[in-house]
Formats: sequence, C-alpha cells, structure tokens
Amino acid sequence: MIKIRLIRLLSDSKKYIIYQIAEQWLSLLCQIVIIYSASVLISQAVIKTLTLSDTLLYGLLVLGGILLRYGLDILYAKSSFKASSDVKRVLRNKIYSKLLRLGTSYREKIKSSEVMQMAGEGVEQLEVYFGRYLSQFFYALLAPLTLFICLLRVDFKASLILLAAVPLIPIVIMIVMKVAKKLLDKYFTIYYGLGDTFLEKLHGMTTLKIYGADEQAALEMDQESEQFRKITMKVLMMQLNSTAVMDIVAYGGAAVGMAVALMEYYHGAVSLKGTILIILLAAEFFLPMRLLGSFFHIGMNGMKASDRIFAFLDLPEANRGGLELDDQELSIDISHMSFSYNKKTEVLKNISMNIKPQTFVSIVGVSGSGKSTIAKILIGQNKTYQGDIKINDISLLNIKEESLLKHITMVSFASYLFKGTIRDNLLMGNPEATDSQMMETLKQVNLYDFICSQDSLDTKLLADASNLSGGQRQRLALARALLHDSEIYLFDEATSNIDMESEEMIMHVIRELAKKKTVILISHRLANVVNSDYIYMLKDGVIYEEGTHEQLMNHKSAYYALYSEQKELESYSKKGENHGE
Repeated sequence: MIKIRLIRLLSDSKKYIIYQIAEQWLSLLCQIVIIYSASVLISQAVIKTLTLSDTLLYGLLVLGGILLRYGLDILYAKSSFKASSDVKRVLRNKIYSKLLRLGTSYREKIKSSEVMQMAGEGVEQLEVYFGRYLSQFFYALLAPLTLFICLLRVDFKASLILLAAVPLIPIVIMIVMKVAKKLLDKYFTIYYGLGDTFLEKLHGMTTLKIYGADEQAALEMDQESEQFRKITMKVLMMQLNSTAVMDIVAYGGAAVGMAVALMEYYHGAVSLKGTILIILLAAEFFLPMRLLGSFFHIGMNGMKASDRIFAFLDLPEANRGGLELDDQELSIDISHMSFSYNKKTEVLKNISMNIKPQTFVSIVGVSGSGKSTIAKILIGQNKTYQGDIKINDISLLNIKEESLLKHITMVSFASYLFKGTIRDNLLMGNPEATDSQMMETLKQVNLYDFICSQDSLDTKLLADASNLSGGQRQRLALARALLHDSEIYLFDEATSNIDMESEEMIMHVIRELAKKKTVILISHRLANVVNSDYIYMLKDGVIYEEGTHEQLMNHKSAYYALYSEQKELESYSKKGENHGE
C-alpha cells in the first residue's frame, strides 16, 4: 500500500517520514533498555540477589529510558506534522493548476462536485496517510527484526517463533484488502454521487420550491443517504472484523512466544531474567504491525483518494496551442463544423459561418437547437468538434486560451459575479481601470444612480451578487465585459430572465457596441436581432436559414413563422397589461 508516484510528488515530506521512522526505532531501543532493566531487577528480587547499586543503576536506566521516550514522542509528533503539512498545499495547487490547463472545457471530463470532494476530503485523507501511515508501515517491518536480533542470544527458539508469527498480520491485511478494494470502490462511487446530487438540489432549491418538488427531492436525497449509510456500515464492519482478527493473531502469537519461553525456562535452557525479558517484549513484536493494521483503513482511503487525484491529473489535455492573436480586427470563419457531447447524437451538424470584423451577427433558434453550444466552442470550452474554425486564418485549436479569451468576451445569462465589492468584480474586466472609468461604464449600463445610492464602488456583493436583482446582476456583468474592451463580444442569451426595462437597456448597449466591435448575439427572442447585419437560424443542429432580417422575413419560412408567433404573443401580452391597468 505504498504509492511511489505519490511519494515522489511530495518529495519534501520524505525526510520527515525518515525522521519519524528513526524516532520510533530509537523509542523502541529505549523500550528494550527499560524492559531489560526491569527484568534484571525482578529476577534479582526473586532470587534475592538485588543490591542497592543495581537498584540505583537499573532504576536510573528505567527513568532515563522513560524520559528519552517522552522526548522522542514529542519529536515524532513534530515530524508527523511536518510530513503532512505540505500535502494539502501541494495537492490542491496541483489540482487547481490542472483545472487551469484544462481550461473552460474541464466539465467535459469531470464533474465540478467530484473536483470539490477530491480537493476537500480526498486531500485530507492523504494528510493522515503521510502523517502517520507511511512511517508506521516501514517501522512495522523494522521493529520485529530489531527485537529478534536483540533476543536472539537470549532464546533462539522463542525469538524465531515470535518473528515467524508477525507476518500473519499482513497476511490478514492482504486478504482484507481484496474484499476492501471492491467495497471501497463502491463506497467512493456512492459518496461522489451523493455529493453531486446534493449540489444539484442545492443549486435548484428555488426551482424545486416553486414547483412543489422539494419534498420529492428530499425523498431522493434520503434514499441516496440511506444507500451511503448502508455502504458506510459495511466498510465499518469490515474494519471492525479485520481489527478483531488482527487482535487474535497478535495476542495469539505473543502468547505462543511466551509459552515457548516458559517451557525453555522449565527445561533450564533460559534464565529467569531472559524469560521475563521475552515475556515483557513478546507483545512488542506485534504492536507495530497491529497499529499498522489499525491504520489500514486510512491507508486504503489514502490510496483510493490518490488514485482519483492521479486519474484527474492524468486527464488528457486538449491542444492549448501556442499562437497568439494580434491586436487587430478579427474575422471568424467556421467551416463544416460538427459537434456531439456523447459521440452518438450530433448537437451541431455541418455548421458554416463567416463573421467579418465589426459586424453584428445573430444566431437564433428555439431552445435545444445548438445556439449556446456554438458559443461554448468559440470560447474554447468545448474542443472536441469536427471541422475547422479559424480566427484570422489561425485554427482555433492552435490559439492560446489566454489570447483567445483576451480577444473574445462572453456575457451569458449565467455570468458569475463574485463575493466582494462592485470594484473587485469590475477590476476583473480590466485590472488597470480607474474609478472614473468604472463609474462611466456603470452609467452606460444604467447602474450609476443605484451604485451612488449605496456605497459606490465599495458596495458589498454576496456570492453571485444574490443581493442584487436579476436585471442589476446582468447589467453589472455587462459593465465588467465592457471594461474588458475586447475585439469580439459574444452575448449568449444575455437578456434572459430579466425585466423588460433591463432587457431594453442591455440591447441598446449591445447595438451601440456593434458600431465599433464585432458582436455575436445568441437569442431566442427575435425582436432583439432585427437590427443585425446577418442572422443564422438554427434548427435541430443545422443552419436552416440565413440572411438579413428582411431577407428571412421575405422567405416566409421558419424564421418568419417564429418571428410572427413571438410578435403576436408579445402583442397579446401588452394588450393584457393595458387591460389590467
């Protein structure tokens, strides 16, 4: 149960593990001296040859051994702490660095909940693994050999029997490992699944409440929790049973060794002092291995955690590319591009688009037509597409992710705002922005008056700006995007689920932005795309129609039908509102 790769990864911990082994071994030598001194005193007392000088000498040896062991125990605790202190820092840095290298496409390979659990409890398991288990593993091998060498001259037969009985404990451990491996695989599968379900239910709590589905969700959580409880109990029972078996082996082996020593004494082959020494040290043969056995579940959990971490660290990384885009006008050419999430059902089929610099291009279609997938591909989040995408004749896959995201800014309906202040969030768009620049941008998105009525740029935001309205959050996300000042702006349903006033204001900003920047607007609401230079309409993953608004309306096909339907519904809705007034 030693992971060489793990030890190599955390090489700074190796010396402290060696220190732990040395401190445990020296502590064992002290124990031998203590017990030897005690056996001399007891044997002399029994045969009535004990003198004052011997009492003082061996008494001092016992006292000195106890004090030295106490000091070594303190050093061991410090070494244990130092051996494990870098584990969390190094592994979490490795996990985070891997996430950065995977980029925005990491969700294609692993669930966010699994990353969180792996970086949390998984790393914590390895902290204990390095702090206690590894040193105990090597010490458990060294201690019986040391005792055998020390007792060899006292009684070879008893010493050999004690040494020979020690491997019975690792044999038990290996048998249990075969059972435990399958059990722990199932345990961690259920554990990570439970975490994923919990996060999903947590994020969708409001929706569940609205539709009265919270009780059903709670029932599902209860069922998964019960499943996890059952598998946890199985793991605990396995650990308890293995502990009981190891106790039987350890104490049974010590008892056999003691019995042999007593028989040897009975036949005059061993002195009283030697017999007492063997009896008192017999348990020491087994205690290190027995303690290792009690760490067995820690070792197994640590190994499983490391397997998952290394499986994540070994995930293939898409070609990040080494080319950078120039700070100039950018054109996007999509040629015969197809994409599927599961390699079975194509979400996009043979998509071809040409987006020229400083044009206003819209991509429309009903929900599920593939609009947002195009957006994710353009910002590098989905890399496993077929076909070719070029930006200024450079393949998208050959462009550095940092350069790509510098030149393309995306604002979606789910743009995240971080806990902190408004200033903190705006500076993400442009770290060099001055207060006056930020306030001017807030004027553009009609947030200036609101911000001034609060604490200005120092206004506190909760996680995802939950203390702002939906419209305010979206306008703040837009302000951050404007400060980024990139050549291409990609708006993916940026006006969804917000009030009409905010939608109209955002669309005004987008139309003004399109006069000097390349704007790609993805929208289900066709009224927002009327002023576009060019429109692509998607249906079932293919470009069904394309052209200007006038051209598409003249075709009187899918675009015309959808636009007319939406206009009629909006007209009906306005009549209803006026009637209500």
